[in-house]
Amino acid sequence: QVQLVESGGGSVQAGGSLRLACVASGIDTSRNSMAWFRQAPDAEREAVAAIDTDGSITYLTAVKGRFTISKDNAKNTLYLQMNSLKPGDTAMYYCAADEVDKSGLGDEYEYDYWGQGTQVTVSS
Repeated sequence: QVQLVESGGGSVQAGGSLRLACVASGIDTSRNSMAWFRQAPDAEREAVAAIDTDGSITYLTAVKGRFTISKDNAKNTLYLQMNSLKPGDTAMYYCAADEVDKSGLGDEYEYDYWGQGTQVTVSS
């Protein structure tokens, strides 16, 4: 059984930082493309950052230079370091895994496994 469990969300003021973590079980993160998505109220889910099996990374333009995706395959864990947070970053953040290696962010329907989400709220 595959499980992705996110943690690290919370409430911060604009300019603050948070580090999200996603612990995977039942899959090998070294063999999956991994990504972080987010969904704000009344908005569609969008890919924020993705890392493929050879370590190539892609970011949503809006977060480039502020967010950093990484993974520790020994711990089967995906991370998202978020700095200089803005109120527009407020959303539920989800971890996702795709058994098919891909480059780029991809669409949500391409991903096979999802976590339950962790809420990030940024106040001005």
